[in-house]
Amino acid sequence: MIASPLALLVSSFWRALAYCLLPRVMLLSLMPLLLAAGVLGGLVWWGWTDAVAGVRALLDHWSLSAHLLSWLDAMGWTHLRSVVAPMVLVLVAVPVVVMVCMLLVSAFMVPAITALVRDRRFPHLQAQHAVTVWQSVLWSAKATLIACFALVLTLPLWFVPMIAVLLPPLIWGWLTYRVMAFDVLADWAADSERQQILAEHRRVLLVIGVACGALGAVPGALWAIGALAVVFAPILMLISIWLYTLVFALGAAWFAHYLLSALDVVRRDGGVVSGVRLDLDYSKVET
Repeated sequence: MIASPLALLVSSFWRALAYCLLPRVMLLSLMPLLLAAGVLGGLVWWGWTDAVAGVRALLDHWSLSAHLLSWLDAMGWTHLRSVVAPMVLVLVAVPVVVMVCMLLVSAFMVPAITALVRDRRFPHLQAQHAVTVWQSVLWSAKATLIACFALVLTLPLWFVPMIAVLLPPLIWGWLTYRVMAFDVLADWAADSERQQILAEHRRVLLVIGVACGALGAVPGALWAIGALAVVFAPILMLISIWLYTLVFALGAAWFAHYLLSALDVVRRDGGVVSGVRLDLDYSKVET
């Protein structure tokens, strides 16, 4: 029968959650972690001390941070001066690492998870290969640059508690939506099909992206241990990367289930996406 995009949104989430428990998906989640761990380890080994010194020098010459440091001294929290620069560096580095991690997920995990969903649920869907690798890379790079620009532009607002809670999920959500939705359909939908589906389901896809962005904020709770976060920064960052990767794996599966279902409807109904077929008899639904 025909179900609303909202019904498919919920159904796709539960299917995606189940797929994240598959051994193949769990192994895929370790690939970006190992690569990011090598890059991160090299950066920490060669540049951490210099980077902290550079941030500390920048803070000393910035009037706003100078007032903040003076306020810490007035409150008797002089010992926190040594923590401010590393924490600022971590706050900047973590989002950048998250973006790089997402690009790795997009490059390795999204095609693999999409193919897994297609093989299990939609074996009749034929690949179109309408998008080249370079087109996908350029699309992802463009979206990432826009997100980085938004990150830098809004960074001063991250010191406002409520805005700091809202902005990261919105930025990560938009980036996740733009990159993953494109990559899921890259091999399986023709240009016209992809444009139609993305136009018809833009709002729901953005909701999925923002939801993944909100879930991506959960690993950030690891940094709430205060000054110890600076001491264990390399270990915490690696754990955060793996948790972020799992969230992105969930997002990839979520987008794959939703978009391939929509693509299946387009192919069956001649290109009109007014709803999506959804078998609500869960005793017969394939996973």
